[in-house]
Amino acid sequence: MDDFVRTKLVEWGLSEWVEKFKDQEIDKENIFDLDDREIENLITKAGPRMRFKKNLKLLKVLPSTSDTGKRKSDLQSDASRLQSPAKRQRLSMPGFAESIILSDVKSIMTFVHERLNDQDKLSDFLKKKISDLETDKRELVGVFGKTGAGKSSLINAIIEEKNLLPSGSINACTSVMIKVEANTHNKYEAEIEFITKEEWKDELWSFRQLLDNNENQEKEDDDDYRVAVEKLSALYGEEWKEKSSENLMENKYFKEIPEFLQSRRKILRCESANELSAQFVKYTRSDSKQGEGNEGKKWFWPLVKCVTVRVPNNPFLQHVTLVDLPGNGDCNKSRDQMWKGIVGDCSTVWIVTEINRAAAEKEAWEILESVSSLIGNGGECQQIHFICTKSDLVDDSDDLSSADIHDQIVKRNIQAKDGVRKEFNKRTKIKKHFTDDSFKVFTVSSKEFLKGKHLSPKETEIPQLQGFLQELNDCHSETVNYVNGAHGILSLIHGANSRGVDDKKAEVCAELERNMNLQLRNVNKEMEETYTAFEKYLDDGVEKSKGSYGEKLKNFLYRGKKGGAFHKVLKCVVKNGGVYKPKKGTLINLNMKLASCLIDSIDDEFRKTFPNDSERGAFNGVIDTFSLNTDSLFEKYKNAELQLRFLKTEEEKIKAKLNRMMRKQKKKVYSSLTETIVNIMEEGYKKAAEFSGKDTLYNMRETITDHVHSKEDMFERAKNTMLEKLHSLMEKILKTVEETMKESIERSFTTDGGLLPDVTTELEMVKKHYDELVGTPDDETSLTGLADWVETAETWTQTGLPRGSAV
Repeated sequence: MDDFVRTKLVEWGLSEWVEKFKDQEIDKENIFDLDDREIENLITKAGPRMRFKKNLKLLKVLPSTSDTGKRKSDLQSDASRLQSPAKRQRLSMPGFAESIILSDVKSIMTFVHERLNDQDKLSDFLKKKISDLETDKRELVGVFGKTGAGKSSLINAIIEEKNLLPSGSINACTSVMIKVEANTHNKYEAEIEFITKEEWKDELWSFRQLLDNNENQEKEDDDDYRVAVEKLSALYGEEWKEKSSENLMENKYFKEIPEFLQSRRKILRCESANELSAQFVKYTRSDSKQGEGNEGKKWFWPLVKCVTVRVPNNPFLQHVTLVDLPGNGDCNKSRDQMWKGIVGDCSTVWIVTEINRAAAEKEAWEILESVSSLIGNGGECQQIHFICTKSDLVDDSDDLSSADIHDQIVKRNIQAKDGVRKEFNKRTKIKKHFTDDSFKVFTVSSKEFLKGKHLSPKETEIPQLQGFLQELNDCHSETVNYVNGAHGILSLIHGANSRGVDDKKAEVCAELERNMNLQLRNVNKEMEETYTAFEKYLDDGVEKSKGSYGEKLKNFLYRGKKGGAFHKVLKCVVKNGGVYKPKKGTLINLNMKLASCLIDSIDDEFRKTFPNDSERGAFNGVIDTFSLNTDSLFEKYKNAELQLRFLKTEEEKIKAKLNRMMRKQKKKVYSSLTETIVNIMEEGYKKAAEFSGKDTLYNMRETITDHVHSKEDMFERAKNTMLEKLHSLMEKILKTVEETMKESIERSFTTDGGLLPDVTTELEMVKKHYDELVGTPDDETSLTGLADWVETAETWTQTGLPRGSAV
């Protein structure tokens, strides 16, 4: 074993395996030839083994710059002769070079973390700061659209996996959410999450009650009846008709899915997308061709909450998850909660509909309107993409030339975009949450993208959506934040060791604390003004609610004056806590109707205070402008430059942390209005749901009306709940900033630096990487240069030159 291997193991945080590598005589010449089996024998723990493999892979493509007789221009010349333009373009992408920088800096910080002792407060503080550098960037893109709109084909085309999600003669089950994301392993994988046994038992009981009480003449028009039959037939075939709900819970029906009985997730792994698709389809959908070789075949989607499909080595999904979502949530409580959570977390929403009636497509706009508050003020959505599919379909195309078909497609695409934008401008409910800039229209053809018969790839607009996903995948800001944070921590360690600021310590700390207190007063002032504005608008909402709830309640409860089928709808509403999700048509939500004046009163102020647009900061940007003004102190306190640099990076980290926290917490503040109404109405719904037989409709109406009249203070209570949650969030922000920055100032000028390791070399390396990332003009080794060297190394690897030799 040589120093090269020992150094690398220590850098990668694998020092405990040094002796094992020494015993097996692993050196610089043979480390690059280790296969998976040999690595597993050397490193028996999975976590360290994965870390070793990742770093070894990067090391293979990152050439050594020592002992080289070639100039950089010579290396670039060699590389350009040996590789294809496509490969050259892929490897010269900054993201590839940035991943190497990030890996290198993480290895350095792991090494520093291990060298810090556990015997003093400063070391503990530094260890925590190193651990806090890690953030996981993950963007969610929600995909909505009715069955047959082409969602599956669209997703397959965009991620360039033609056979991944099934489409065609298969009917989508709108209850199952399907996530599509990247896999860290070299296999296609599906992870199936089931509802609980207790939840299915409750559903079976509800189905049996519904079926037993349903009169024959009503079945054709009853959505709930059709859903019950569809679910039972999928799982049990015809057998359910002769069985009780208790019999249908027998283990024999779940032999193929023991994971359901054991409350575990089922994992499917395959070598190809086609193979995986064939295996997981029965967990998401049913075959529409019943009776054609499908007798006795079970479809398990009624038991499934979510399926996560993972695709290996996919550049479009590196930090992005696509989620195929049902439009209105689900009557199953756990599925509905998951649906709401995912929808609220989406940074982008795709509404998918066929192009032939895109502007007039009722269901697509109903879906968007029903989720607009959940993804807007109640969520994190920054962009809505209205995607018109099947743009290649042209009437009477057999009589047209290819050029005529092309022109007709392009003309219709322009008309469709214009029509959709005009329709968007009419939708005031959506525009309360989203501006024109956040709404984009695409006209796509998955078929033409794959075959290119009449349109160029760009004209199919699939590449534009791919480009959008690649922008979401861009981790430049996360990489810069990590490297910048690492640079600050190493600066503090180096500064503490130099002890050059001892005589000015009290003076610097006093000035920093004065700056901090001044900035905190500014933040507090803005927050007080925000609270006052919220209180004013909510007071107005309470008065409007008190004056209008009677009429709203009457319009809702007496929409079908003679009863008719409305008693079934109202029965579903009261049984499901005020909400009814018909299989087709608009979501019915009595709670939202009652809370509507409160919500309308606060929407504009809420959007101004907590914008989803990342360009504008919360509370009129006062958090983003918070600063200790360290830049102005560099000249005055030159000996404290390293400590001040650390504090500057701490400012950026705390602001990023607060912005992440506010994105999550503001959803709870916004939803509190409706949730308060739900909680207060719960008792009334339960009483109304107990009625049956003669006069059921009358009794339900009277019960709900009496309950609302007796709880007129619920609007005031909802207002107070929102203000309490807002106040709690503001207090938490102020406390977090003050405590974090106070501790950072105190620790920055602690004088027990003799216990800290020497990080001179590490600081120089990380500073160089930081300069590469931010593009310092005087730095000769740019990010592009690093990418070029990586490119050369990979080329030499593929042409058979020694992988471990110095270039």
